[in-house]
Amino acid sequence: MDTSPTPAPDTAHATPSRPGDPSTGSAPGSGDGGSASGASTTARTTGGARRATARRPSASGRAAAARTRAEDHETTGPDDLTDTTDTTGPATAGRRRRRTVLLLLGLTAVTSATALVLGLLSWAPDPPEPARPLTVSESDRLAAVRVTNLRDLRAGVRVTAGTDAARVELVGWVDWSRSLLYLDVGGPGAGAERGLLQKSGPVLVIRPDPAAVPTPAAPPLMPPADRWRLHRLTPGAHLAPVLDLLLDLAADRPDPTRTAPSSEARWIARDTAPAGPLDVIQAPLATGAPAASTAPGTPRAATPTPDGQTRYWLDQDARLHKLVTRLPGTGPVTVVFNREDRPTLRPVDALGGRPGLPRVLTDAEQRRLDRLPARLRAQGGATLTLTAPVGTDTNLRGAGWVSWTARTAYLAVADLGVPDRRTLLRRHVAGLARADLPAVAAGGGTAEAPARPPLPPPAGAWRVTRPGGDDLSVLVDAAVTAGSVGHRGAAVRIRDDVTAGRTVDVIEAGPAGARLRYWIDRGDGSLRRLELRTDVGAWAHLDLQPAVVPRLAANPRPANPRPAAPRPSAPRPGTR
Repeated sequence: MDTSPTPAPDTAHATPSRPGDPSTGSAPGSGDGGSASGASTTARTTGGARRATARRPSASGRAAAARTRAEDHETTGPDDLTDTTDTTGPATAGRRRRRTVLLLLGLTAVTSATALVLGLLSWAPDPPEPARPLTVSESDRLAAVRVTNLRDLRAGVRVTAGTDAARVELVGWVDWSRSLLYLDVGGPGAGAERGLLQKSGPVLVIRPDPAAVPTPAAPPLMPPADRWRLHRLTPGAHLAPVLDLLLDLAADRPDPTRTAPSSEARWIARDTAPAGPLDVIQAPLATGAPAASTAPGTPRAATPTPDGQTRYWLDQDARLHKLVTRLPGTGPVTVVFNREDRPTLRPVDALGGRPGLPRVLTDAEQRRLDRLPARLRAQGGATLTLTAPVGTDTNLRGAGWVSWTARTAYLAVADLGVPDRRTLLRRHVAGLARADLPAVAAGGGTAEAPARPPLPPPAGAWRVTRPGGDDLSVLVDAAVTAGSVGHRGAAVRIRDDVTAGRTVDVIEAGPAGARLRYWIDRGDGSLRRLELRTDVGAWAHLDLQPAVVPRLAANPRPANPRPAAPRPSAPRPGTR
């Protein structure tokens, strides 16, 4: 039996019955039935209150709930008074917390932005490190720069020399292993050198292109075969010392002056490149033996004098990535190297063509060389195309015929420096005859590609000399006699090559003073080209194409023949 006192019903929360409310169990207008229903409802409420006694909150809990409801009343407004459940308290608190968090985040952002602006306004870069003498490691790297260049063989270069209207821009490659430059020349100060340029030791050839765009681009790896000419840089021209500087940046041993205690070299700054960190070092230009810049017998451009303003950008492996200096007669010069751009370069024909590995002839190659005279006589003759850089101011082009059965040759020769004149040349057993005529009377054509000489040969003042005087005479005489006599001197194979779609063996033979190169077809054994190294170090050549040759008249007999000029007895420069 439950002896606990029965609590009084909680009438404070009793909801008055409303007419029509189904929960009251009565309908409006009911009389005693409604009172009975109300009595039963009161009894149920009393029982429910007794059962809820165990779950009723304490007095302190009820006070807290009352305060919460009062706050909800102030927050939600009159329209929400009907919802007096306790579930609104946590949602309202969550909204207040979100507002607080957003407010704090906004204050944090404003504070950070203010601090950043104040920091930027008050920021100052760290002062650069002061210049100082080189360390031992830096001195060793500077001394090894030229050795490293020679070891790396070649690199891509981009050069800017001079300022304003005299500025020259060069793009291309330098091959230190073969003392070879291959560049595209541009810029407002390029002048006559605008176009492609190759330089091998003392020999400089250009392929002028006056219509080229001012800004140069990397030249084609396979250089064009035509329009190359031997060129002399004007003494004092600002391009000459730049070319010398590029080739002088290689040596086979370190520069001892770089490590001397009295060296003027100084460490200046640090820089970065894709290859890694760089040290900027200020030091005079290297004082090694300079390379010749022009052909023998011509004045060389002044060697750059050290002025203490040259700066080298070196990596940790002693590789040069950039060079800034000043050269006499040129002004400021900036050279940027691409150490990853290292293609194999091919010299043009005037510089000897692609290098090879000379070796002794095989038995098959020796037999083709021995049978060459008989094969040429059986062939009869061929057309000739002459390309001969025989002097720094003399570049010859020619076309004509050679007959090995009659041992004669007849061709028209043009000098690029005198485009409106032609020299007709007739080589016969009796000697060599020449006649100078206007271009129109000598067959026409252009200076770069003259037409074959007229037939029959025009009458005129023919000058007759003995063969063997100058480079042109030697080359034409060698072409005629190739079909009649063997070859003296040791023969070596230089390389294989291709001309007019035919594979040939390039064989060098002849006496030491006049070595010739024979391009012998591997298929039919015929002679496709004959090359001669001229006195200026360039290569002249005759291209031969088998053909039916017209009958050539004998040379006129001279009244007073001139003796041939003696050929220099000094040996030619070494072959490639």
